[in-house]
Amino acid sequence: MKEADQTLIRLLSDGKSHSGSELGDRLGISRAAVWKRIQRLEQFGLALESIKGKGYRLSQPLQLLDVDRMAENVAERARLHYSWVTDSTNADALALPGPVSIPHLFISECQLSGRGRRGRQWQSPFAANIYLSLRYSAAGGFSTLGGLSLVVGAVVADALVALDPCLPVTIKWPNDLVINGSKVGGILIELAGEMDGQVDVVIGIGMNGAMTSSQAADIDQRWTGLAGEMQGNYDRTAIAAAILDALLDALPLFSEKGFAGFSALYARFDGVLGRKVRVISGDNELIGMACGVTDEGALKVDDGTQVRELFGGEVSLRLQ
Repeated sequence: MKEADQTLIRLLSDGKSHSGSELGDRLGISRAAVWKRIQRLEQFGLALESIKGKGYRLSQPLQLLDVDRMAENVAERARLHYSWVTDSTNADALALPGPVSIPHLFISECQLSGRGRRGRQWQSPFAANIYLSLRYSAAGGFSTLGGLSLVVGAVVADALVALDPCLPVTIKWPNDLVINGSKVGGILIELAGEMDGQVDVVIGIGMNGAMTSSQAADIDQRWTGLAGEMQGNYDRTAIAAAILDALLDALPLFSEKGFAGFSALYARFDGVLGRKVRVISGDNELIGMACGVTDEGALKVDDGTQVRELFGGEVSLRLQ
């Protein structure tokens, strides 16, 4: 994104009306050029309005990320990569040469090709949500990573509740964060490197924030945003910083003890335990009662004849 576009967004971020003349004077361009830049901003998912006699405004104010605050929080524990616009923070993390010696954190105001689990698109309008990825090096290979998405979910949920103790966030196995039945966030784990030896792990996290209904028009499931759920406690930078901080704190314990080191924390936020579920994998379907998870993060489902253990992979879980 060009610097002039960044400046324009900062000027409009207060959600107030700004005339074309005012914006042109601040940018050093003509009113016609301002209009062209306004049109270009729409490709980033910004909801802009043109009001006769008043000028341009965003449909709601923006909370731009305070990178300095996040960098102070991360300190020497990791390297922070910030961008205004990127295709995908997970793709950026995967493109990094590895293995990495310290964790690398990627965060962006906007994703043009954000993606979720099972190849689904992740809606990523500008400064509306939180888009971040963490890449770190894990010794021991793929076999040591069982239950990682559940650990991340529990750590993120715990960080959110620390910011707002009344937030009723739960985890829907294997990778969704949910509030009152509506999805508020998701987790995508991807790997780079050898499966049996040193492996670099990319943890992608997307959290809905202040996304509008028009920006979320293509979402085909119930969703909610932290701005509405946390109300006066919603601070986009504080949330991102808290999540990053919690993840960096959790990695050493996970490397040492795996999911077992977080099983009690996960149980606090398990939104599936004791619920009737339908698990779909390809053409196969299993209906039963969810009765917890194993130390490897597998979901235990009692189908009335036996307790089956199911791993995340390419499965879909629906509450009945």
